[in-house]
Amino acid sequence: MSQERRERRREKLSGEKSVGSQSTRLILYAVVTLLVIGAAYFFYHRNEHQHDSFARCLHDRGVKMYGAYWCPHCQDQKEIFGASFKKVNYIECGVQGDTHAQSQACKDENVKHYPTWQFPPMGERVERIFTLDELSERTGCALQ
Repeated sequence: MSQERRERRREKLSGEKSVGSQSTRLILYAVVTLLVIGAAYFFYHRNEHQHDSFARCLHDRGVKMYGAYWCPHCQDQKEIFGASFKKVNYIECGVQGDTHAQSQACKDENVKHYPTWQFPPMGERVERIFTLDELSERTGCALQ
């Protein structure tokens, strides 16, 4: 009888050890997975939003960009800003479905070419792609 008890006890203990090691392994995998996801999220968003304060400064100073969804130069300009472009004061001149039509806001401002940047206080307009450094020099907004 005592031999049977010892064997059952050994089986029970070995079963508990394997369950314990499996749960430890699962916890370790979960922690490593969360760390990898967290690091990827941090680095992705850090790079994508690095020009937010600069774009916000342009917006606050009244700088505007007129463009069209179908314009490749406008797409190039947007890519320079990355995800921070959403903070730029952008006026869409294109009309969906008609590459020859122009929005009323752009007609009223007599915008002819894209991208067109408008700089206050005098409302000077320049029709071209700008680097961030050029925009910084022209507006006084700090590029970080």
